[in-house]
Amino acid sequence: MMTMSEASITSRDRYANEEVSSQFTYPSEYQGPKPIEEQVGSIAEIFGLDSESALEYAANLPEIPEGAEGWFAIPSVISLARVHFPEVDDPAEQYCHALNLVFEKIASSRKFTNFRKRFINPQHLRVHAHTQSALDEIEETQQNDILVIPAQLGMRHRGRSVRRARECFTENEFGLTSLATGAILLTHPERLISWRDLWMDCAGDEFDHPVSDVRFDGAPVFDFYDGGVGFSASWLDDAGGSCGSVSGFVPQ
Repeated sequence: MMTMSEASITSRDRYANEEVSSQFTYPSEYQGPKPIEEQVGSIAEIFGLDSESALEYAANLPEIPEGAEGWFAIPSVISLARVHFPEVDDPAEQYCHALNLVFEKIASSRKFTNFRKRFINPQHLRVHAHTQSALDEIEETQQNDILVIPAQLGMRHRGRSVRRARECFTENEFGLTSLATGAILLTHPERLISWRDLWMDCAGDEFDHPVSDVRFDGAPVFDFYDGGVGFSASWLDDAGGSCGSVSGFVPQ
């Protein structure tokens, strides 16, 4: 059964039948977001980015939005492209290159299985328009290599299909991308350490299943597989108790 706090954000009836009861939660080892200064430093070190301006922003954060669990640091796609693949100009290609870079970093730190390795390209993976708009606004405001965003890591929308979760987003809420979620797993590896842990739907991305006649009818998901992190994709209408959409919020 949904808790009162979870039920209170259900503001629309569309896809209301795509919700199931869930008892999955975060592992006890995960104690919430680490100090934002520590996160920024880690992201800067992992990806070779500048941390100074992000630390300045983090020193005077606005009020955290309702529904967020805390502040998280993620690399901007633009900064990753500038540092690691400056020859790539197309934003869609930049995103896929950046995501593969995040995957490389995860694989170098723990066991990682990418079940969609052949499909990390603009023909099969793209950022959802609502998420891209939100990230553009955040990037315009912060103008840093490393973005500092309020977010929640799945509990808020556990048991909902991805498209149902999107219907339940508040005005300033948006689905996190696979890149953002992967970066958070790099700084918070204890968030996903067992098959019993709540898996993380990336509602900020759209995935095109090659076996489907409907374009971009899926969304990526980080799960736990064979002792490590797995990356796959599910259907937009798939409501599972083991999953919850990860989301960010545009600071007000």
